[in-house]
Amino acid sequence: MFGFLTQKPAEKSAKSGWLTRLKSGLRNTGGQLTDLFSRGGKISDDLYEDLEAILITADVGMDATRALLADLRQQVKERRLTEAEELREALAFCLLNLLSPLEKPLDTGTHKPFVIMLAGVNGAGKTTSIGKLAKYLQGQGKSVLLAAGDTFRAAAREQLAEWGARNDVTVIAQQSGDPAAVIYDAVQAAQARGIDVVLADTAGRLATQAHLMDEIKKVKRVIAKALPDAPHEVLLVLDANTGQNALSQVKAFDDALGVTGLVLTKLDGTAKGGVIAAIAKARPIPVRFIGVGEGMDDLRPFVAEDFVRALMEGE
Repeated sequence: MFGFLTQKPAEKSAKSGWLTRLKSGLRNTGGQLTDLFSRGGKISDDLYEDLEAILITADVGMDATRALLADLRQQVKERRLTEAEELREALAFCLLNLLSPLEKPLDTGTHKPFVIMLAGVNGAGKTTSIGKLAKYLQGQGKSVLLAAGDTFRAAAREQLAEWGARNDVTVIAQQSGDPAAVIYDAVQAAQARGIDVVLADTAGRLATQAHLMDEIKKVKRVIAKALPDAPHEVLLVLDANTGQNALSQVKAFDDALGVTGLVLTKLDGTAKGGVIAAIAKARPIPVRFIGVGEGMDDLRPFVAEDFVRALMEGE
């Protein structure tokens, strides 16, 4: 009908490894959707109600769920769909329409050095994501420098240093002191050395603590003093397991910093994945990357079609 879930053999083979891992990461929700639509039968109010329950429990949220179901009912009406399996394809089509605007790859070629400031709450996977992002950028032929701006946690500095050693990347760090000063030094070092990209770590913080959010605003202002127009990207790292709380984080950090991109981590089998739809509805900031595991290559650019395919095909 829609043809969305049909792949050519070559395309399927080329993407099979990543899609398999992504599908595994989204199996919590994907399995429920597969079970629902595999029952067969006709499209009915009961089917819509069951689908609504799955979407809400998958962290899609009420607003996005209502929008998706309204779009879905319109597709059913316009295309005169009657079978449950047809509803599956129609939902994939509606999800793709919702998520496609979030698919905007990161372009680091507009400035040199291109300064990326990373933020997020403790435990979201921020420092690990920086290491993976450094590897990804190196794969694009970019030189990278890391700024250990989380001066409050020795473990964070040590972890970043380890990632730097693995990737053969310089890490600018201090044992203590002002995080803004560390990042200021890193930006100046990158300018002097002709580095392409600076990845600036910042201390994890709760979005509800005003004084901590004021501190991270200061970091952004100091970066701008070191290099006009910087930071060129403000990435917010989100743990996909935190559900609707991730949406609250997006709103708080965006209001404070003007977030330009998101990194959605830990899509590793326990995450429900639906919060990305809630974000698309409430605060459609581009999702630059998604992560499915702890390996060096487990961070990939977000591709809406891959995400929807993995979600709808279940496991």
